[in-house]
Amino acid sequence: MSSRKITATLSDLTPYGLSVLRIVTGLLFVEHGMQKLLDFPASGHGAVPLFSFIGFAGSLELVGGFLILIGLLTRPAAFILAGEMAVAYWTVHAAKSFFPVVNSGDAAILFCFLFLYFVVAGGGAWSVDAVLMSDFEPHRPAAHA
Repeated sequence: MSSRKITATLSDLTPYGLSVLRIVTGLLFVEHGMQKLLDFPASGHGAVPLFSFIGFAGSLELVGGFLILIGLLTRPAAFILAGEMAVAYWTVHAAKSFFPVVNSGDAAILFCFLFLYFVVAGGGAWSVDAVLMSDFEPHRPAAHA
């Protein structure tokens, strides 16, 4: 198989790869919200009060993560969650150290940029957004000669 055929085949799979990335990201984010609000899986810290700064973050993570997971309102949800992760990084992690690997902020940075990507790319082929869009067509990169 030539490299052009491989590239064309992989390009055809892009909307599905985007969906898999979105689903996994949503599942991980829902888990963060559940841990804050329900202490599941158990963190050793217990659940936080709902009407607190961390409780608000947990609510965004649980509800927003679920929206990302199913691909409903993907772009606006991702925009809000990217902002949440930027705030989390600069208010919680950055003060501990300049280096993300030291201040444990690497996950916040990755989530922030994943969500920014979803703002631009949308939810992919396997999303509620795609089902609701009657004229959905997977993104096809322009062919290069």
